[in-house]
Amino acid sequence: MTETTRDRPWLFRTYAGHSTAAASNALYRANLAKGQTGLSVAFDLPTQTGYDSDHELARGEVGKVGVPICHLGDMRTLFEGIPLERMNTSMTINAPAPWLLALYVAVAEEQGADIARLQGTVQNDIIKEYLSRGTYICPPKPSLRLITDVAAWTRANMPKWNPMNVCSYHLQEAGATPEQELAYALATATAVLDDLRRKVPAEDFPAMVGRISFFVNAGIRFVTEMCKMRAFTELWDEITRERYGVEDPKYRRFRYGVQVNSLGLTEQQPENNVYRILLEMLAVTLSKNARARAVQLPAWNEALGLPRPWDQQWSLRMQQILAYETDLLEYGDLFDGNPVVAAKVEELKEGARAELATIDAMGGAVEAIDYMKSRLVESNAARIAAIESGETVVVGVNRFTEAEPSPLTSGPEAIMVVDEAAEADQIARLEAWRAARDPERVKAALAALREAAVTGANIMPPSIEAARAGVTTGEWGEVMREVFGRFRAPTGVSPAPSNRTEGLEELRAAVDAVSDRLGRRLSFLVAKPGLDGHSNGAEQIAARARDCGMDIRYDGIRLTPAEIAEAAAEKGAHVVGLSILSGSHLPLVEATLAELRARGLGHVPVVVGGIIPAEDASRLKAMGVARVYTPKDFALNRIMADIVTLADPEAAAA
Repeated sequence: MTETTRDRPWLFRTYAGHSTAAASNALYRANLAKGQTGLSVAFDLPTQTGYDSDHELARGEVGKVGVPICHLGDMRTLFEGIPLERMNTSMTINAPAPWLLALYVAVAEEQGADIARLQGTVQNDIIKEYLSRGTYICPPKPSLRLITDVAAWTRANMPKWNPMNVCSYHLQEAGATPEQELAYALATATAVLDDLRRKVPAEDFPAMVGRISFFVNAGIRFVTEMCKMRAFTELWDEITRERYGVEDPKYRRFRYGVQVNSLGLTEQQPENNVYRILLEMLAVTLSKNARARAVQLPAWNEALGLPRPWDQQWSLRMQQILAYETDLLEYGDLFDGNPVVAAKVEELKEGARAELATIDAMGGAVEAIDYMKSRLVESNAARIAAIESGETVVVGVNRFTEAEPSPLTSGPEAIMVVDEAAEADQIARLEAWRAARDPERVKAALAALREAAVTGANIMPPSIEAARAGVTTGEWGEVMREVFGRFRAPTGVSPAPSNRTEGLEELRAAVDAVSDRLGRRLSFLVAKPGLDGHSNGAEQIAARARDCGMDIRYDGIRLTPAEIAEAAAEKGAHVVGLSILSGSHLPLVEATLAELRARGLGHVPVVVGGIIPAEDASRLKAMGVARVYTPKDFALNRIMADIVTLADPEAAAA
C-alpha cells in the first residue's frame, strides 16, 4: 500500500472537562492545538442527572468529573472560539441528551452554523444507565421515548449527527463478560430501533439504522477484545439485515468509538497502566475490518485522581505514534482467514445470541433491566473473586508486588485538583443568569416543554426554544421528573445469600460471634451519597457482607446525607459504609458525619471507599472516619474483617 492509499487514522479524542466552562474551553483549545481531531465532552454529575449546580444533591459534585452546564451561557463559553460547523463533537450525556443537544444547537445557531452540517454524537443511551452508570432521570419507558425523539428530530434537521451512541463501555466496567457486553448493547440498539421505526418514514428508516453508533470498552485480554469487535461487526450486519431488512451495506456498517478500559487501571505501580492502555488500544485498531472510528484513552494515573493536561497529552501521543509512526494503516485486515480468530469470533457470537434470545423472550431490553443488572453483579463478583484468589493475575496487585517507588506519583501536583472555589463561582454565575433573563419567556418555554412531554410531541423543538429562552438544566430536568416520575434503578443485590462458601467460613463464624455479643445480627449500611452512579464497588461490598452473614441494607445510588443518616437510625446500623468515586468525598463525608451526630449516631463507625488521594484520606480520618479504602484494596474479605472488628463491642472496649 503506497502512502497515497494509506488509511486515514481514526479520530483522536480525549474525554475532558472540569471545573467551569471557561477552564474546559481552554483545555479543549490546547488539546486541539496538540493534534486532537475531535472533542469528547465530559459533563459533571449534576448536569448528567438534570440538576442545577445549586441543588442540594449537587453539593460537592460541581465540576468534579466534568464541566457544569446549567444554561445557554455556559454552553456558549464552553465552545467559544471553536467553530462547531467544522468540529466533530461527542457529548457523553444520556438522560438530558435532548437538553444538551438543544443547547449545542442554540450555540451553533449563534455562531452562524448551518445546523444540517453539524457532525458529532450524543451518547443518549439510557438503558446502560440503569445497569451500570446511574445518571438516569426518568423511568425506562419515557426515557426510551426521549432517545427516539432525538433520533427522529436529527433525521429531519441534522442528518450528519449520530443521535445515539449505544454504550457498552460501562457494562464491561460493571463486570460484563464479552458475551454479555455484546448482547446487552445489541439488545439496547434493537429496543431503540423498534421504537424509532414508528417515528420516521419507512423510506428513511435504513439511513437511521446507519446513524446508530456504538461506544465500547476494550480490556487487557486484547486478543479476545479484538475478536469481540469482529463479532460486533458481524452480529450488527446480521441484525440490521435480518431484523430490519436493511439492504444497503453502508447502513449495516458497525460504527464505533472506544475508550479503553479504566477498570483495570491500578493504583499500585500506576506507571504500568501505560502498557495496559497501549495493549488495549491495539485491540480496537489492529483489525481493519473492525477498527474504531474514534479512540479516546484514559490517562495512566486515573486510579489516583483527576489527570493533568500532561497526562492527557501522554495518552494522545500514544495514539499519534501508532497512527503516524508505525505501518499499521498501510495494510488490509491482518486477521481475515485466521482459523483461531474465526473460531473465537463464532464462540462469542453464539454466546451473545443465546443471551439475546433470553432478553427477547422477556420483551426486550427495557423489560429485562432487572435480569441484566443481576447478571452483571454476578459476573463482577466472579471477576473480583478470581483476582482475590490469584486465578486472574494483575501485575503489581496480586503478583510481582515488590517495586521501587514511582517518581511519577511524587509531589503535591501529581494529580490535578479542582479549585475549591469553582463550585461557588459556578453557583454565583447561575444566580446572575437567572436574574438577567426574561421570566415570562422562561415561563412560556417551560409550559410548552411540559405540554410536549405530556402529549407525546417531539421533545426537541420546545427544548431548543427553552435553551434560547434561558431555561436551566435543573428546570428542564424537573419538568421531566414531574411529567414522567422519579425512578430508582434495581441494585442487582438480591437479599438471599449466594451459594459461595469458599473462604468465608471464618468470616461467617466471626460475624456470628460478634452478633451474639451485640444481641442481634451485625447490621451494616452501605450507601452512596451525592450523584455518583458508579455503584459497582458498593454492590460488591453489600453482596459480600450479605454472604458473610451480616444484616445489610443497600438502597442504591443518589442519596442525601440526611437520608443516609435516617436509614442508619431506622436500621440500627452498627457500621456505615460510604462509597464515593466522583472526587466529592470530603464535603459529602463531612455532611454525612454531621447528620449522624445530629441523630445521636456519632458513635457509629463510618468507613469510606473511593478514588481518594493519600492527603484526603488523612483528612477523612481526622474527621472521624474509621477506615478509608481505595482501588488498591481489592481483597474484599479483608474489608469484611475490618467491619466485623469495628462492630465488635469487645474490640471497642479494648
